[in-house]
Amino acid sequence: MLAKHADTMTSTSCLICGTHNAPDALLCSECCAPMALVQDAVAQEREPRIVSVIGESNVGKTVYLGFLLDMLAQRAGDFEAVPKGAHSIDLQQTVMSHMARRVFPPKTPMEADQWYWAYYQVRRRAAGSPWADLVMPDMAGESLAAEVAAPQTFRVIRNLLNKSAGMLLLVDAALAANGSTQPDFFGMKMLSYIDSMYAAQRGRRIQTPIAVLLCKADHCPECFDNPRDFVQANLCRSWNLCESRFENVEFFAVSVVGSLGYATSQDEEHVVPVPLHTALQGVLEPFEWIIDQL
Repeated sequence: MLAKHADTMTSTSCLICGTHNAPDALLCSECCAPMALVQDAVAQEREPRIVSVIGESNVGKTVYLGFLLDMLAQRAGDFEAVPKGAHSIDLQQTVMSHMARRVFPPKTPMEADQWYWAYYQVRRRAAGSPWADLVMPDMAGESLAAEVAAPQTFRVIRNLLNKSAGMLLLVDAALAANGSTQPDFFGMKMLSYIDSMYAAQRGRRIQTPIAVLLCKADHCPECFDNPRDFVQANLCRSWNLCESRFENVEFFAVSVVGSLGYATSQDEEHVVPVPLHTALQGVLEPFEWIIDQL
């Protein structure tokens, strides 16, 4: 018993799920979150806040988050951002290097131990502006879909969303504009899943700020004119759920790729999209809104 107690005293609690791990552990034994997050958080002497980027597979989460982090690192919008640990730069570097070669980065694996985790200190450069400690993981869309369909399949996702101070929900505006109901149903499922986590608060609407990002909006420029009208017209199921259960929701149109080409090779039958150049629109605004709500 004394040995077991001593092990507990010298162990390190995971920032995401609270599991006790050995002091020299690199990843949490339960949820695979980097234990470096804990060490960095202890050094700051304040609890970091989690901003989750969620959306279905192929909506563009990895590309969006990579460009967002790169813009923050370049002090876009008068922000100052400091990565806490070299591991926080991996996602940004991967996205930028792939897009510079005109290829999309590889899909995020379903296994949580292979996700990218970014831990950044962010603040506005104005005098006296407070620092915000933000943890931003790049979760796989397939993992999100599996957890929504069967809760507790990926407990790390539920722990993350439970602890999130804000969320960025990405939906495919191009598909929605073409009449597909898939983005609307996924958005509705994701919002319903979040709502279920607050079952004890059924008497009042959820306060957690959620920014809904209409991705690939270059395919439907009307998104930029009025994102709210676009959501109400093309994602009405998700819109209605937001109206009923969520107090703090805002809508944004986002585009990263300026133009696409399509290519194939002699040994491949499927066609591969090629990002010919980038033209960032609306990437920083959703994050700026989330920061203002925290």
